[in-house]
Amino acid sequence: MRYQPLTWHKGNRFTLLPEASRFLPAMLEAINHASHYVLVELYLMESGKLADQFIEALDKAARRGVGVYVLLDGFGSMGLARKDRERLLKAGVALRFFNPLGLHSLARNLSRDHRKILVIDGEIAFTGGFGAVDEFLEAWYEIAVRIEGPVVADWETLFRRLWRSRLARADDKRGPEPLPKQRKAMVFADGATGRAMHGRGYRYQAIRHSLYQQVGSVQQRLWLCTPYFVPTFTLRRRLIRAARRGVDVRLLLPGSKHDHPSVRYAGQRFYQSMLKAGVRIYEFQPTFIHAKFVLADDWVSIGSCNFDHWNLHWNLEANQEAMDERLACDVQAMFERNFSASKEVLAEEWAERPWTQRIFEWVFGTLDSVITRLK
Repeated sequence: MRYQPLTWHKGNRFTLLPEASRFLPAMLEAINHASHYVLVELYLMESGKLADQFIEALDKAARRGVGVYVLLDGFGSMGLARKDRERLLKAGVALRFFNPLGLHSLARNLSRDHRKILVIDGEIAFTGGFGAVDEFLEAWYEIAVRIEGPVVADWETLFRRLWRSRLARADDKRGPEPLPKQRKAMVFADGATGRAMHGRGYRYQAIRHSLYQQVGSVQQRLWLCTPYFVPTFTLRRRLIRAARRGVDVRLLLPGSKHDHPSVRYAGQRFYQSMLKAGVRIYEFQPTFIHAKFVLADDWVSIGSCNFDHWNLHWNLEANQEAMDERLACDVQAMFERNFSASKEVLAEEWAERPWTQRIFEWVFGTLDSVITRLK
Protein backbone atom coordinates (compact mmCIF):
# COMPACT_ATOMS: atom_id res chain seq x y z
CA MET A 1 0.00 0.00 0.00
CA ARG A 2 1.31 3.42 -0.88
CA TYR A 3 1.86 5.98 1.84
CA GLN A 4 -1.07 8.30 2.48
CA PRO A 5 -0.84 11.09 5.07
CA LEU A 6 -3.26 10.73 7.97
CA THR A 7 -5.42 13.54 9.25
CA TRP A 8 -3.97 16.17 11.57
CA HIS A 9 -6.34 17.24 14.35
CA LYS A 10 -6.30 20.57 16.18
CA GLY A 11 -7.35 21.13 19.78
CA ASN A 12 -5.36 18.39 21.56
CA ARG A 13 -3.42 18.31 24.79
CA PHE A 14 -0.29 16.21 25.13
CA THR A 15 1.40 15.48 28.46
CA LEU A 16 4.84 13.90 28.49
CA LEU A 17 5.23 11.23 31.18
CA PRO A 18 8.93 10.41 31.42
CA GLU A 19 9.81 7.28 33.38
CA ALA A 20 7.57 4.54 34.75
CA SER A 21 7.23 6.33 38.10
CA ARG A 22 5.02 8.85 36.30
CA PHE A 23 3.22 7.04 33.52
CA LEU A 24 2.31 3.83 35.37
CA PRO A 25 0.41 5.61 38.19
CA ALA A 26 -1.24 7.90 35.63
CA MET A 27 -2.46 4.96 33.56
CA LEU A 28 -3.73 3.02 36.58
CA GLU A 29 -5.48 6.11 37.91
CA ALA A 30 -7.20 6.63 34.55
CA ILE A 31 -8.44 3.02 34.60
CA ASN A 32 -9.67 3.44 38.18
CA HIS A 33 -11.72 6.50 37.15
CA ALA A 34 -13.17 5.01 33.97
CA SER A 35 -16.96 5.32 33.71
CA HIS A 36 -17.85 3.71 30.37
CA TYR A 37 -15.07 1.62 28.81
CA VAL A 38 -11.37 0.79 28.86
CA LEU A 39 -9.50 -0.39 25.77
CA VAL A 40 -6.06 -1.96 26.22
CA GLU A 41 -3.73 -3.12 23.46
CA LEU A 42 -0.26 -4.37 24.39
CA TYR A 43 2.58 -6.39 22.94
CA LEU A 44 4.23 -7.46 26.21
CA MET A 45 2.27 -8.75 29.20
CA GLU A 46 3.81 -11.29 31.55
CA SER A 47 2.73 -12.47 34.97
CA GLY A 48 4.42 -10.51 37.75
CA LYS A 49 4.04 -7.49 40.00
CA LEU A 50 3.17 -5.02 37.25
CA ALA A 51 0.74 -7.37 35.52
CA ASP A 52 -0.93 -7.90 38.92
CA GLN A 53 -1.44 -4.15 39.27
CA PHE A 54 -3.03 -3.87 35.84
CA ILE A 55 -5.17 -6.96 36.32
CA GLU A 56 -6.42 -5.64 39.67
CA ALA A 57 -7.36 -2.28 38.13
CA LEU A 58 -9.06 -3.92 35.15
CA ASP A 59 -10.83 -6.40 37.42
CA LYS A 60 -12.25 -3.60 39.58
CA ALA A 61 -13.32 -1.61 36.53
CA ALA A 62 -15.16 -4.57 34.99
CA ARG A 63 -16.88 -5.46 38.27
CA ARG A 64 -18.26 -1.93 38.64
CA GLY A 65 -19.84 -2.16 35.20
CA VAL A 66 -17.19 -0.60 32.96
CA GLY A 67 -16.68 -2.37 29.65
CA VAL A 68 -13.09 -3.64 29.61
CA TYR A 69 -11.52 -4.93 26.40
CA VAL A 70 -7.96 -6.26 26.33
CA LEU A 71 -6.13 -7.17 23.13
CA LEU A 72 -2.71 -8.79 23.58
CA ASP A 73 -0.18 -10.03 21.07
CA GLY A 74 -0.24 -13.81 20.89
CA PHE A 75 3.55 -14.07 21.17
CA GLY A 76 4.30 -11.17 23.52
CA SER A 77 1.75 -12.42 26.05
CA MET A 78 2.96 -16.02 26.21
CA GLY A 79 4.36 -15.28 29.68
CA LEU A 80 0.89 -14.41 31.03
CA ALA A 81 -0.08 -17.35 33.24
CA ARG A 82 -3.36 -19.17 32.78
CA LYS A 83 -4.55 -18.11 36.25
CA ASP A 84 -4.13 -14.45 35.28
CA ARG A 85 -6.03 -14.95 32.02
CA GLU A 86 -8.82 -16.71 33.91
CA ARG A 87 -8.94 -13.94 36.49
CA LEU A 88 -9.56 -11.37 33.76
CA LEU A 89 -12.25 -13.50 32.13
CA LYS A 90 -13.94 -14.24 35.46
CA ALA A 91 -14.20 -10.51 36.16
CA GLY A 92 -15.98 -9.98 32.85
CA VAL A 93 -13.03 -8.61 30.86
CA ALA A 94 -13.24 -9.29 27.11
CA LEU A 95 -9.84 -10.81 26.30
CA ARG A 96 -8.48 -11.42 22.80
CA PHE A 97 -5.08 -12.41 21.39
CA PHE A 98 -3.62 -11.17 18.13
CA ASN A 99 -2.19 -13.83 15.84
CA PRO A 100 -1.21 -16.65 18.26
CA LEU A 101 1.68 -18.74 16.97
CA GLY A 102 0.47 -21.59 14.81
CA LEU A 103 1.24 -24.01 12.03
CA HIS A 104 0.81 -21.45 9.30
CA SER A 105 3.30 -19.44 7.26
CA LEU A 106 6.52 -18.13 8.78
CA ALA A 107 5.61 -14.63 7.59
CA ARG A 108 2.33 -14.73 9.50
CA ASN A 109 4.06 -15.91 12.68
CA LEU A 110 6.59 -13.09 12.38
CA SER A 111 3.85 -10.46 12.05
CA ARG A 112 3.26 -9.11 15.57
CA ASP A 113 1.12 -6.44 17.19
CA HIS A 114 3.77 -4.20 18.72
CA ARG A 115 1.42 -1.27 19.47
CA LYS A 116 0.79 0.11 22.95
CA ILE A 117 -2.63 1.71 23.33
CA LEU A 118 -4.77 2.57 26.35
CA VAL A 119 -8.03 4.45 25.79
CA ILE A 120 -10.38 5.54 28.58
CA ASP A 121 -14.01 6.51 27.82
CA GLY A 122 -13.02 7.95 24.43
CA GLU A 123 -11.59 10.96 26.29
CA ILE A 124 -8.04 9.99 27.24
CA ALA A 125 -5.42 7.87 25.52
CA PHE A 126 -1.90 6.78 26.39
CA THR A 127 0.82 5.48 24.12
CA GLY A 128 4.55 4.88 24.29
CA GLY A 129 6.78 1.84 24.45
CA PHE A 130 5.44 0.38 27.69
CA GLY A 131 4.22 -3.10 28.52
CA ALA A 132 2.91 -4.96 31.57
CA VAL A 133 6.18 -6.67 32.49
CA ASP A 134 8.26 -6.14 35.61
CA GLU A 135 11.28 -4.80 33.70
CA PHE A 136 9.43 -1.49 33.38
CA LEU A 137 9.32 -1.06 37.15
CA GLU A 138 13.07 -0.56 37.57
CA ALA A 139 15.24 -2.28 34.98
CA TRP A 140 14.21 -0.38 31.82
CA TYR A 141 13.87 3.32 31.06
CA GLU A 142 10.61 4.05 29.26
CA ILE A 143 8.30 6.99 28.59
CA ALA A 144 4.66 7.59 27.62
CA VAL A 145 2.45 10.42 26.48
CA ARG A 146 -1.06 11.20 27.75
CA ILE A 147 -3.37 12.34 24.96
CA GLU A 148 -6.59 14.35 25.19
CA GLY A 149 -8.65 15.85 22.39
CA PRO A 150 -9.93 14.83 18.95
CA VAL A 151 -6.93 12.63 18.13
CA VAL A 152 -8.04 10.20 20.85
CA ALA A 153 -10.73 9.03 18.41
CA ASP A 154 -8.03 7.88 15.99
CA TRP A 155 -6.32 5.82 18.69
CA GLU A 156 -9.64 4.25 19.55
CA THR A 157 -10.32 3.54 15.88
CA LEU A 158 -7.00 1.70 15.58
CA PHE A 159 -8.01 -0.53 18.47
CA ARG A 160 -11.53 -1.12 17.18
CA ARG A 161 -10.37 -2.12 13.70
CA LEU A 162 -7.92 -4.68 15.03
CA TRP A 163 -10.41 -5.99 17.59
CA ARG A 164 -12.82 -6.80 14.75
CA SER A 165 -10.14 -8.36 12.53
CA ARG A 166 -9.87 -12.06 11.85
CA LEU A 167 -6.49 -12.21 13.62
CA ALA A 168 -7.97 -11.03 16.93
CA ARG A 169 -9.76 -14.23 17.91
CA ALA A 170 -10.08 -16.31 21.04
CA ASP A 171 -9.54 -20.05 21.21
CA ASP A 172 -13.31 -20.64 21.35
CA LYS A 173 -13.57 -19.59 17.67
CA ARG A 174 -16.16 -16.92 18.40
CA GLY A 175 -15.75 -13.53 16.78
CA PRO A 176 -14.57 -10.56 18.84
CA GLU A 177 -17.19 -9.25 21.26
CA PRO A 178 -18.98 -6.07 20.13
CA LEU A 179 -17.53 -2.84 21.43
CA PRO A 180 -19.57 -0.02 23.00
CA LYS A 181 -20.52 3.04 21.01
CA GLN A 182 -17.54 5.32 20.50
CA ARG A 183 -17.68 8.53 22.53
CA LYS A 184 -16.53 11.95 21.37
CA ALA A 185 -13.57 13.70 23.00
CA MET A 186 -13.34 17.35 24.00
CA VAL A 187 -11.72 19.95 21.72
CA PHE A 188 -9.38 22.35 23.53
CA ALA A 189 -9.43 25.91 22.20
CA ASP A 190 -5.75 26.37 23.06
CA GLY A 191 -4.81 22.84 22.05
CA ALA A 192 -2.05 21.60 19.78
CA THR A 193 -2.07 19.75 16.47
CA GLY A 194 -1.44 16.02 16.34
CA ARG A 195 -2.14 12.77 14.53
CA ALA A 196 -1.97 9.08 15.32
CA MET A 197 0.49 7.62 12.83
CA HIS A 198 0.41 3.87 12.37
CA GLY A 199 2.13 1.21 10.33
CA ARG A 200 1.22 -2.32 9.28
CA GLY A 201 4.56 -3.86 8.37
CA TYR A 202 5.57 -3.85 4.73
CA ARG A 203 1.93 -3.32 3.68
CA TYR A 204 1.68 0.20 5.10
CA GLN A 205 4.72 2.20 6.11
CA ALA A 206 3.31 5.57 7.04
CA ILE A 207 5.55 5.84 10.12
CA ARG A 208 8.66 5.24 8.02
CA HIS A 209 7.72 7.81 5.38
CA SER A 210 6.75 10.39 7.98
CA LEU A 211 10.14 10.07 9.68
CA TYR A 212 11.96 10.22 6.35
CA GLN A 213 10.08 13.40 5.48
CA GLN A 214 11.01 15.04 8.78
CA VAL A 215 14.67 14.07 8.51
CA GLY A 216 14.77 15.41 4.96
CA SER A 217 13.23 18.78 5.83
CA VAL A 218 14.51 19.44 9.36
CA GLN A 219 16.33 22.75 9.74
CA GLN A 220 17.94 22.90 13.19
CA ARG A 221 17.86 19.68 15.21
CA LEU A 222 17.06 16.02 14.77
CA TRP A 223 17.33 14.03 17.98
CA LEU A 224 16.30 10.38 17.91
CA CYS A 225 16.09 7.79 20.68
CA THR A 226 15.67 4.12 19.81
CA PRO A 227 16.58 0.95 21.74
CA TYR A 228 17.38 -1.08 18.62
CA PHE A 229 19.52 0.95 16.24
CA VAL A 230 19.52 -1.14 13.09
CA PRO A 231 18.29 1.53 10.66
CA THR A 232 17.36 1.15 7.03
CA PHE A 233 19.84 2.34 4.42
CA THR A 234 17.54 5.24 3.53
CA LEU A 235 17.34 6.44 7.13
CA ARG A 236 21.12 6.23 7.56
CA ARG A 237 21.64 8.20 4.37
CA ARG A 238 19.16 10.90 5.38
CA LEU A 239 20.66 11.26 8.85
CA ILE A 240 24.11 11.67 7.33
CA ARG A 241 22.87 14.21 4.80
CA ALA A 242 21.13 16.21 7.53
CA ALA A 243 24.30 16.31 9.63
CA ARG A 244 26.40 17.38 6.65
CA ARG A 245 24.10 20.31 5.92
CA GLY A 246 24.57 21.59 9.47
CA VAL A 247 21.61 20.08 11.33
CA ASP A 248 22.28 19.07 14.95
CA VAL A 249 21.78 15.31 14.60
CA ARG A 250 22.02 13.24 17.75
CA LEU A 251 21.24 9.60 18.53
CA LEU A 252 20.37 8.43 22.04
CA LEU A 253 20.99 4.68 22.16
CA PRO A 254 21.40 1.97 24.82
CA GLY A 255 24.78 1.32 26.36
CA SER A 256 26.11 -2.02 27.55
CA LYS A 257 22.94 -2.71 29.61
CA HIS A 258 21.07 -4.02 26.58
CA ASP A 259 18.46 -6.79 26.49
CA HIS A 260 19.76 -7.95 23.09
CA PRO A 261 23.53 -7.28 22.92
CA SER A 262 23.74 -8.82 19.44
CA VAL A 263 21.41 -6.09 18.10
CA ARG A 264 23.61 -3.45 19.69
CA TYR A 265 26.70 -4.86 17.97
CA ALA A 266 24.87 -5.05 14.64
CA GLY A 267 23.96 -1.37 14.91
CA GLN A 268 27.41 -0.28 16.03
CA ARG A 269 28.82 -1.19 12.63
CA PHE A 270 27.19 2.04 11.38
CA TYR A 271 28.80 4.26 14.04
CA GLN A 272 31.93 5.14 12.08
CA SER A 273 30.13 6.53 9.03
CA MET A 274 27.69 8.41 11.24
CA LEU A 275 30.41 9.97 13.38
CA LYS A 276 32.45 10.89 10.32
CA ALA A 277 29.46 12.83 8.95
CA GLY A 278 29.01 14.77 12.19
CA VAL A 279 26.23 12.75 13.83
CA ARG A 280 26.63 12.72 17.62
CA ILE A 281 25.99 9.40 19.36
CA TYR A 282 25.20 8.98 23.05
CA GLU A 283 24.99 5.60 24.83
CA PHE A 284 22.70 5.68 27.88
CA GLN A 285 24.42 4.33 31.01
CA PRO A 286 22.02 3.96 34.00
CA THR A 287 19.72 1.22 32.60
CA PHE A 288 18.50 -0.23 29.34
CA ILE A 289 16.68 2.58 27.52
CA HIS A 290 13.64 1.05 25.85
CA ALA A 291 11.95 4.32 24.85
CA LYS A 292 11.29 5.43 21.27
CA PHE A 293 10.92 9.16 20.63
CA VAL A 294 12.05 11.75 18.08
CA LEU A 295 12.39 15.53 18.12
CA ALA A 296 12.78 17.26 14.75
CA ASP A 297 12.68 21.03 15.31
CA ASP A 298 9.25 21.26 17.05
CA TRP A 299 7.85 18.01 15.61
CA VAL A 300 7.58 15.18 18.14
CA SER A 301 6.95 11.47 17.63
CA ILE A 302 6.44 9.10 20.59
CA GLY A 303 5.19 5.55 20.45
CA SER A 304 5.96 1.91 19.82
CA CYS A 305 8.08 2.04 16.66
CA ASN A 306 11.80 1.38 17.11
CA PHE A 307 12.56 2.72 13.60
CA ASP A 308 14.61 -0.40 12.84
CA HIS A 309 14.10 -2.38 9.64
CA TRP A 310 12.58 -5.35 11.48
CA ASN A 311 9.84 -3.27 13.14
CA LEU A 312 9.13 -1.43 9.93
CA HIS A 313 8.81 -4.63 7.93
CA TRP A 314 6.85 -7.00 10.17
CA ASN A 315 5.03 -5.26 13.02
CA LEU A 316 1.88 -3.30 13.65
CA GLU A 317 3.14 -0.02 15.10
CA ALA A 318 1.64 3.30 16.20
CA ASN A 319 3.16 6.65 17.21
CA GLN A 320 1.69 9.92 18.38
CA GLU A 321 2.97 12.78 16.25
CA ALA A 322 2.53 16.35 17.44
CA MET A 323 3.36 19.90 16.45
CA ASP A 324 3.35 21.38 19.93
CA GLU A 325 5.94 23.85 21.22
CA ARG A 326 5.23 22.98 24.85
CA LEU A 327 5.60 19.25 24.27
CA ALA A 328 8.72 19.87 22.17
CA CYS A 329 10.27 21.82 25.06
CA ASP A 330 9.50 18.99 27.47
CA VAL A 331 10.96 16.40 25.09
CA GLN A 332 14.05 18.58 24.59
CA ALA A 333 14.56 18.78 28.36
CA MET A 334 14.13 15.00 28.64
CA PHE A 335 16.69 14.43 25.88
CA GLU A 336 19.14 16.75 27.59
CA ARG A 337 18.77 14.92 30.92
CA ASN A 338 19.38 11.63 29.18
CA PHE A 339 22.36 12.97 27.22
CA SER A 340 23.93 14.00 30.54
CA ALA A 341 23.43 10.44 31.82
CA SER A 342 25.07 8.99 28.71
CA LYS A 343 28.57 8.45 27.40
CA GLU A 344 29.18 10.24 24.12
CA VAL A 345 30.91 8.12 21.50
CA LEU A 346 33.73 10.21 20.07
CA ALA A 347 35.01 9.64 16.55
CA GLU A 348 38.69 9.51 17.48
CA GLU A 349 38.05 7.04 20.31
CA TRP A 350 35.78 4.87 18.18
CA ALA A 351 38.47 4.63 15.52
CA GLU A 352 40.76 3.09 18.18
CA ARG A 353 38.23 0.50 19.40
CA PRO A 354 39.70 -2.99 20.01
CA TRP A 355 39.66 -5.78 17.43
CA THR A 356 37.27 -7.85 19.58
CA GLN A 357 34.66 -5.11 19.23
CA ARG A 358 35.17 -5.04 15.47
CA ILE A 359 34.72 -8.82 15.26
CA PHE A 360 31.41 -8.65 17.15
CA GLU A 361 30.24 -5.88 14.81
CA TRP A 362 31.16 -7.96 11.77
CA VAL A 363 29.60 -11.22 13.02
CA PHE A 364 26.29 -9.76 14.15
CA GLY A 365 26.22 -7.28 11.30
CA THR A 366 26.59 -10.15 8.84
CA LEU A 367 23.76 -12.07 10.54
CA ASP A 368 21.58 -8.98 10.39
CA SER A 369 22.29 -8.56 6.69
CA VAL A 370 21.38 -12.21 6.03
CA ILE A 371 18.11 -11.87 7.95
CA THR A 372 17.31 -8.66 6.09
CA ARG A 373 17.71 -10.40 2.72
CA LEU A 374 15.39 -13.21 3.81
CA LYS A 375 12.47 -10.87 4.45
